[in-house]
Amino acid sequence: MALTIVGVGVLAFVDAQTAFTRSNAWSSQSATAMLLANEVREFTRKLSRHDPVTGLEIRNGVLIGWGMENGEVDATDIDDVDDLDGVTFGNGGTFEGPIDAEGNVIPSININGDIQTDTNDDVVPLQGWRQRVVVEKVDPYNFLTVRADSYQQAATAVLPFIPVNSFPLRVTVIVEYQSLTDVNPQEVTRLTFIVPR
Repeated sequence: MALTIVGVGVLAFVDAQTAFTRSNAWSSQSATAMLLANEVREFTRKLSRHDPVTGLEIRNGVLIGWGMENGEVDATDIDDVDDLDGVTFGNGGTFEGPIDAEGNVIPSININGDIQTDTNDDVVPLQGWRQRVVVEKVDPYNFLTVRADSYQQAATAVLPFIPVNSFPLRVTVIVEYQSLTDVNPQEVTRLTFIVPR
């Protein structure tokens, strides 16, 4: 009888330990994901809404200035918020990454606490993580209403004219993780914020 009681106790302890380990791993991933999402948010704080050189305008019926401009080949070249639309940092994305608030690649750290490098002494980016960014133009009176990138608000008796470059932007950062056993990246967290006009 004593052996049965001890056996049940040991099994309960093993099951509790497994649940704790699983919960701890999820908590650690969740914290890392929120940190990575906030890094992109902080990165946008120093950016203007639209390109400081070309701006955002409609020329001959064509929208000019939305998205990345020619010559922006590195994360540190990004100089406005709308450049981030559709960009992915890390794990098969547009740029190496993920990135920190300065636009620098976040490195992987080995078990000794040293920055990991490859055989060419290049820094290895944080493995398995990626930051996907979606930038949308939203209605200034209702941030849930998405407007086309080229939308301008015509003047009415009630509402003023709003040019194409004067709308608030809604930025969504989706942080995903893909472990070695995952077939596809799994969304861990999502952060949405408004860049006012």
